[in-house]
Amino acid sequence: MRKTCALVAVVIVALAGTVGTASAHGSVTDPPSRVYGCYERWGEDHLSAEMAERDPMCHQAWQADPKAMWNWNGLYRNGVDGEHRGAIPDGQLCSGGRTQDGRYAAFDAVGEWKAAERDNTFSVTVRDGARHGADYYRVYITRPGFDPTIHPLTWKDLRVVREVGPVGKVENFTFEVNAGERTGRHIVYTIWKAAHMDQTYYLCSDVRFTGE
Repeated sequence: MRKTCALVAVVIVALAGTVGTASAHGSVTDPPSRVYGCYERWGEDHLSAEMAERDPMCHQAWQADPKAMWNWNGLYRNGVDGEHRGAIPDGQLCSGGRTQDGRYAAFDAVGEWKAAERDNTFSVTVRDGARHGADYYRVYITRPGFDPTIHPLTWKDLRVVREVGPVGKVENFTFEVNAGERTGRHIVYTIWKAAHMDQTYYLCSDVRFTGE
């Protein structure tokens, strides 16, 4: 009986930790950031042997650090003071400069990440579970000709296409973005500067533009 009670207590604590994580901070959920997409697709089936074949980039990320997916909403840095390029080195943009002791480093890997198909005018949705609000959301898209399946992402590969803000304390915020005449695979890079403190999120979303 004692062992059963102890086991139940452990399970409750574990679930409580997961729920608490899921309700805090946030991420880009559409088009899904790399970390949110891996959690969304595999969170309930992360031990599946099929992941390696069907979603190899997420598989390597789960193998590298499963805590990254359980903390899909924690890819941020504190104290950047707007100096994004100084804080985030080339090749580490999708991990926020290896923030949180490198927890998200696997998301810098170059390869065939699952890409969401979108028209060239599309919506970006940010989930702000903690309702931090935003000083701004700044959206970049990789330059025409950039191939994210063979090249690491660098600042010179990004072009600013939209900035909105300030934004109030809403749980989900959606705004329109235009990708211009880009076609094929690209990375949509969103910088979210939270309003409650000097806390900034750096989020890579893989997209395939239809040209429409």
